[in-house]
Amino acid sequence: MYLMETRQMETCTLQSNCSTQNSTDESCLSKIQPYVELSQIIIYIPTFILGLLLNGMAIWFAFYKIRQFTEPVIYMVSLIILDTLVLFTLPFKIISYQNKKWDLGHAFCSFLESLYVVNMYGSILISLCVCVDRYVAILHPFVAVSLRSPTKAVVTCGVISAGIWAGTACTLQLHKHDGPRSCFHNFSGSMWKNTALIVILEIAFFSCMTAMIFCTVQIMICLYRSQRPKESLTVRRKTVYIIMANLATFLICFTPFHVALVLYYLVKNCILDNGQEIIRVFLQVTLCWANFNCFLDAICYYFVFMESPKPSSA
Repeated sequence: MYLMETRQMETCTLQSNCSTQNSTDESCLSKIQPYVELSQIIIYIPTFILGLLLNGMAIWFAFYKIRQFTEPVIYMVSLIILDTLVLFTLPFKIISYQNKKWDLGHAFCSFLESLYVVNMYGSILISLCVCVDRYVAILHPFVAVSLRSPTKAVVTCGVISAGIWAGTACTLQLHKHDGPRSCFHNFSGSMWKNTALIVILEIAFFSCMTAMIFCTVQIMICLYRSQRPKESLTVRRKTVYIIMANLATFLICFTPFHVALVLYYLVKNCILDNGQEIIRVFLQVTLCWANFNCFLDAICYYFVFMESPKPSSA
């Protein structure tokens, strides 16, 4: 055990023994600092409003203007659906901060919490698909004939969605079901003892990040070196905009949370013995920050839809 200096905190008193401290901290997880609550509400309200508006416009544009579902459009529609599911949970999260005694029942509350967290990884995987799809189409056009098709894109999105729902069902077991609690305020400490789960989440994220950076760099190099006179400069620019918007949204939204996840895991398992309160706040804020992708993805939607062929009016 690591010994930590006893200090008085605003919401709870930490003990000198690390295991005792973490036991105390489980009850503290339900208490969020007022300035953290304020920052989360400041982020959630515009995210919810802009997210609904932009995702609604994107769905309308895809079904009523494009109406030709190419591979990128299919991936974008799947991303819209995942973002909308996350947006569905935000009103419950906002209200839970204002009314901590609001009881929605353990089953529905745990479902909302799981949906909120797990759908992040659906967005991560779909963003990877967008990037890899572009990489194959541009750098390996002959292989792309056999690897790419709208049907295969639909199957890929279906498999990811099935995995997301399976993950949502599994994470229901990670939440406490003993005693009253309000939604989004008290996750089970068993998650932080589950090393395999944390490792899988981190490997999944950083593997996707590495693959997306590699594909993006290779695509940009290929496009800028291309000397084919028939290749439209406008098309090249749109492709660069798509992959850059996709990568930028991915890195900005998801990287801080996964750094915080590692740090908090180390604190909870007594590998780090300093800065627990700061890291816990960092985790709460970065999890909230990750939801920005629900409307920042709209930048990527725009370039994909603008590039997509429009149906003829004949």
